[in-house]
Amino acid sequence: MTRLEQIELREIRLPLKEPFRISSGLCVERRIMLLHLRDADGAETWSECVAGEEPNYTSETIDTAWFSITQYVAPRVLGVDFAHPSEVDPVLEKNFRGHNMAKAAIEMGMWGLTAVREKISLSKLLGGTREGIETGISLGIQATPEALVERAGRAIGEHYRKIKLKIQPGSDVEFVRAVRSAYPKAPLMADANNAYTLADTDRLKQLDDLDLIMIEQPLAFDDIIRHAQLQRVLKTPICLDESITDVEKAEDMISLGAGRIINIKPGRVGGFAQSRAIHDLCVKNKIPVWCGGMLESGVGRAYNVALASLPGFSIAGDLSPSARYWEQDVVTPEWTMSDDGIVKVPRDEPGIGITVDLDRVDALTVRTQKIGAK
Repeated sequence: MTRLEQIELREIRLPLKEPFRISSGLCVERRIMLLHLRDADGAETWSECVAGEEPNYTSETIDTAWFSITQYVAPRVLGVDFAHPSEVDPVLEKNFRGHNMAKAAIEMGMWGLTAVREKISLSKLLGGTREGIETGISLGIQATPEALVERAGRAIGEHYRKIKLKIQPGSDVEFVRAVRSAYPKAPLMADANNAYTLADTDRLKQLDDLDLIMIEQPLAFDDIIRHAQLQRVLKTPICLDESITDVEKAEDMISLGAGRIINIKPGRVGGFAQSRAIHDLCVKNKIPVWCGGMLESGVGRAYNVALASLPGFSIAGDLSPSARYWEQDVVTPEWTMSDDGIVKVPRDEPGIGITVDLDRVDALTVRTQKIGAK
């Protein structure tokens, strides 16, 4: 039985090692919300809200999530006895629409807190079986095809198992073709972050000749129908990301043939309960899944790694080591990757498998708020 006694919200500002550009904008620093959860018996853990600074991925931002957590999410779970963390999701979903990232920050934290209490790894609590996760890298939009080839070559040399190339109109086919020409056998995919419409179908069809693992979310963030139209004329599998906000949307994708792969980001779908339901549905229907990233700190990475240890995650995840994005992470040990592109799953350590560097977090904190059970 877990009874949440206190939640502390912290906003930190974590600078990126280098700017990261996707079709919706440029990021040079991450405003990150960390949550410190403590139960009535003194057990504690950390979680992370992955909402960004602007509403350019979903409608949520760090500021809307902060308000939603303090006003709506936290009051539903503080002081309530939960026999199992799977009970949290129904409590947060009842008469409470949207705000998935705010919900996920608490829901996933309750899984982490339960793992601490039960002295079991988060991976094992979730039902994970993998001891290591094949790791991919996401490369932002570059100024020239030559620059992208150079970045891709560096990633291949570091033994990443999947190379994601961000694309947008004007920086797409020629850029991807240049990388494919330079590296004929490299495991490449393209990620459009909904930068295209069906009017660009002929352009997207040109990617069919480049032997890509997938094209991720080429059309609108909330679309299923048009993706089904596009998938019917593309040989390359479409992977849906933003369009999959719950297990029902995954069912729609499968029924309509709107894609052949799903990227499960637990923050996007509201936490682990929905993530596991989508995973199980996809396993049943032989749909590959993988775990994408949201430029998380090492705290958020811990939750993604635990999720990606479930057996259906058969495609390399966006689980790059801490040093890929940050000069210094907020956890110890920092996340690392083996020489053959594998991130180790903490299977024996209780809880989320890392320790938060409190001095580092204190130095980066710009806002904090505590909420206690009444």
